Amino acid sequence: MVVTVGFATPWTYALVHDALSWCGKALGFGALPELDTWQVLFANLMGSVVVVWAVLRIVRPLPEHGLLDGIARTLFATWQAYALAHGASRLLWLFFGVEVAFGVLQLVPWRWGRYAGPVRNDASPADGRPLDTARR
Repeated sequence: MVVTVGFATPWTYALVHDALSWCGKALGFGALPELDTWQVLFANLMGSVVVVWAVLRIVRPLPEHGLLDGIARTLFATWQAYALAHGASRLLWLFFGVEVAFGVLQLVPWRWGRYAGPVRNDASPADGRPLDTARR
């Protein structure tokens, strides 16, 4: 969420865009393309969805959320690799590395059947149904 919250509004994205372009130039990775309305729209869409998803994961953590997040990170890393292969700024490698690392961390427990989640034998969901603790 910390990495993505700046993408959630047009005003914060303009600041993030300028900072990333400056870093890209300073590191020799290349600047980002100039801002346009479509780029801002899709950056805001991505930022908004990721922030809402992150809040859900914090407020109501479930093992299945980790699995879905790992799948989403795999998809996003795939599209980042595609963009890199088609000339995107090398600055994207930093984001790609984060997506791959967290994707692996979230999917490996599912591969080995050792996913972790909140185990609450003494509580029940807000709707009054008992928790299904046999799955955890």
